[in-house]
Amino acid sequence: MSYFTDLTWKESIKDIIDILIVSYIIYKVLNMVRGTRAIQLLKGILVLVVIWAVSTLLDLYTLKWLMNQMFTFGVFAIFIIFQPELRRGLEQLGRGKFFGRAGENDEEISKLIGEVIKAVNYLAERKIGALIVFERATGLNEYTESGIPMRSVVSSELLINIFIPNTPLHDGALIMQGNQIAAAACYLPLSENPFISKELGTRHRAAIGISEVADSVSVIVSEETGKISLAMNGQIVRDIKEESLISKLYEELRANSPLKEKGSAFWKRKGAKDNG
Repeated sequence: MSYFTDLTWKESIKDIIDILIVSYIIYKVLNMVRGTRAIQLLKGILVLVVIWAVSTLLDLYTLKWLMNQMFTFGVFAIFIIFQPELRRGLEQLGRGKFFGRAGENDEEISKLIGEVIKAVNYLAERKIGALIVFERATGLNEYTESGIPMRSVVSSELLINIFIPNTPLHDGALIMQGNQIAAAACYLPLSENPFISKELGTRHRAAIGISEVADSVSVIVSEETGKISLAMNGQIVRDIKEESLISKLYEELRANSPLKEKGSAFWKRKGAKDNG
């Protein structure tokens, strides 16, 4: 009996380990696709699975046959549809980040913001236009694909060179994903909000436009005035001071910031004032 008891105990431990590993992998995969268009596709697949289960349960021959055909060829379609997410997952696995902690720590974020601030100050002094978009929870792969892929480490020198006039990457937006420059010369949707000030140009309207469809944060340097602005949640704060810009970027980009609720009220007041 003790032999069978030990065997059962060992099998139970093995099953628990197996379940924990699979659960962790599922958790990481969901984190990887969260905020991208892939999550909507997953919801669609879930609906198809429910329809297949109902057709099987009620023995609906035609519907069950149709669903079986879809699942047969759907396996190949999944690899095509989720190709960007699968590639990103494999890249993270290769870099050892798949099993690591999601998000950058405070030191990395501070360094990132420091490089951005140095760059935008340089550009603002010389009235060189720039648009830098920070990706957050909502993925921006749809827009990075419209530009030139870079996957570069952030430095103020590189940011400055990207926006120097009459260079191939000058026009369009630069999109940051995590602590990397994902792509430059990206096309963004322009806001159609009729209440936006007529003084704002294409860069500012693009920054507001992307913030209306995603939870991104954008820093804009005006080419006409050299003033720095910050756009998010469909609103814009113009001529923002350096201290406020650093504080807001740090608050929004750091993971699980306890200041977000407090900061939202300030943002709404500033946004309401500066949008008009």
